[in-house]
Amino acid sequence: MSNFSSGTNAANSFHQLLKFRYFYYLVFLILMMYKLVHVHETLNIRNVDMNRLDDLIALGSIILVSFWTFWLPRRGQIISLIILDILLTALIYSDLIYYRYFQDFITVPVLLQAGQVGALGDSIQSLLRWQDIWFFVDWLLLIGWIPVMMIYRRCSNHGRIIRHNSIPERRKSKVWIRCMTGLITFIIGFSLTFFPIKHYKDTWAGDLFKGNWWNMSLYNITGLLGFHAYDIYRYTKEHIGSQQLSAEEINHLQDWFTLKQEDHSEQDELFGKYKGSNVIVIQTEALMNFMIGQRIGGQEVTPNFNVLMKDSLYYSNYYHQTGQGRTSDADFSSQTSLHPLPTGSVFVRYPDHQFDSLPSILKKNGYTSNAFHAYEPSFWNRTLMYQALGYDRFYSKNDFTLDEPLGWSLGDKSFFQQSLNKMKDLQEPFYSFLITLTSHHPYVIPKNIQELDTGEFKGTIFGDYLQSVHYVDAAFGELVAQMKQEGLWDRTILYIYGDHDNSLSDKAAYEKFLGKSLSELDMAKIMNQVPLLIHLPDRSQASVNMTEPAGQLDMAPSIMHLLGISTQSYHMMGNDLFDGSKRFVALRSGAFTDGKLYFIPSPNGNFDDGSCYDLQTNQLTAVNVCRVGYDKANDELKVSDEIIQYDLLKNLKPATQTKPGAP
Repeated sequence: MSNFSSGTNAANSFHQLLKFRYFYYLVFLILMMYKLVHVHETLNIRNVDMNRLDDLIALGSIILVSFWTFWLPRRGQIISLIILDILLTALIYSDLIYYRYFQDFITVPVLLQAGQVGALGDSIQSLLRWQDIWFFVDWLLLIGWIPVMMIYRRCSNHGRIIRHNSIPERRKSKVWIRCMTGLITFIIGFSLTFFPIKHYKDTWAGDLFKGNWWNMSLYNITGLLGFHAYDIYRYTKEHIGSQQLSAEEINHLQDWFTLKQEDHSEQDELFGKYKGSNVIVIQTEALMNFMIGQRIGGQEVTPNFNVLMKDSLYYSNYYHQTGQGRTSDADFSSQTSLHPLPTGSVFVRYPDHQFDSLPSILKKNGYTSNAFHAYEPSFWNRTLMYQALGYDRFYSKNDFTLDEPLGWSLGDKSFFQQSLNKMKDLQEPFYSFLITLTSHHPYVIPKNIQELDTGEFKGTIFGDYLQSVHYVDAAFGELVAQMKQEGLWDRTILYIYGDHDNSLSDKAAYEKFLGKSLSELDMAKIMNQVPLLIHLPDRSQASVNMTEPAGQLDMAPSIMHLLGISTQSYHMMGNDLFDGSKRFVALRSGAFTDGKLYFIPSPNGNFDDGSCYDLQTNQLTAVNVCRVGYDKANDELKVSDEIIQYDLLKNLKPATQTKPGAP
């Protein structure tokens, strides 16, 4: 009898625990806190730690998204907490996968282009890890817990019916108690979240919410859930709010371009030397500079590119300036000479805004402008954006014969061949912009067409990357041969550059490939430098290796210089590579180089925690030496962001009209 009574008491205690709404809420808090800490440790972001204040912010943010569940009846609260668990886990894990590829977090603008996620296919699959199962352990337990609870509840209800058949049970919490509990919980969550954030803002992070240079910096202050809340606020304010720039801010933008033009000169022998020449620009997927001229197992990785360098002008310090938009950012910056946005893609966010774009400018000067990319026309919203940029036609996947299915779509060899065939029907002079695809992550090349022996890298994603680049290099060789055969070689400017890095940041792989240890500066250059090769019709500048810093924003003004088209009527932020002006290259992250210094910003956004390198010695120097360049880079990024966000190009006057004495 005693054992039976003890068992009954234990069952009743368990039953009472299950009825205790705070029990479920406590379990929810523990699970979500575990996942936020676990994802932070998995991200392993340099100089971004998680201290006690960050723990409080994380806990407070969980409470803020869930306090309202106390306003619901017990069963409603349980169901709501389960739904929140599923949604927040999906968000946290999606951020992790996105970070593994982009080194950034998902934002509202990224979600607006979420239709692209399905097209990533194998790339997403290759980013999954078996250890990630720990993010979903509670889901597995929940699947097993639900039938157990159903059986338990059925048995429990049956017992209560037998014992209390004539006494209906009514157990409703008073509404005012639920309201007060939810309100108190909200106050606790608000305090835990905003007081630590205010402390950061009042001390070392005061400028971060103004600049928003990098999402990792914001995450370092707000935590993951707080970052997403701020991102929603920022997006709503940007698109729905009525904020406008002041007259003083508009004048600052105008003055910026005026000063830019004062440093620009068009009095040199190359200005207009190639007027009327065709222009073919090739934006090459994930083509990075560290491989150029390298060998593996005695075999050249890029033999055709190496040969072409002897006949062309080569920039060995050319930087990609992309952000979250990756390929679309490289496209945008190269065509418009403006920086991409800190979040999302301009192609998706502002396709209806006005830009001074290279294809539209060349059209005004008698060129036929066309874009070629053998993929879905709606990807990165290209269909709309290419119309806005002024192309006559966009040749997409629908315009190509898929006779060499490879990777994401059509192999680059066939893509080049078919694109050149289409150019036969174009009125000259023409501007053709081509985007390759075969060397896209995850860099899978069928064994039957692999020609590079990657040695110890065989079977690794780094080896696959080398293999894919070797294939693209072979496609370059066939492209040049076809251009010569069809007579285009001697009347065409060929401009080849890489769009962004390969998303492979394991330093050990690069050290093994290059056969030397690498510093922070070495890795920064490797991950940000892409090759630029310019072949001129008369072989002018052949075998010249330019070591001055340059970037993707420089493409439009430089091509216009060669064709004799003045940039003074347009608003372009890039350098003209041929006018001899001083070079300054700002990256989207806030990093910069002027050829003498190289600044690497800290992920926490604090200037003093950044790294300033003297490029004469390649050694660290006092961080304050980079202060002027840091401020200059941030001002440039801010000017560009405001130009894009507020659609200001249609209102700004050409720089020549704002100079002293101008009408």
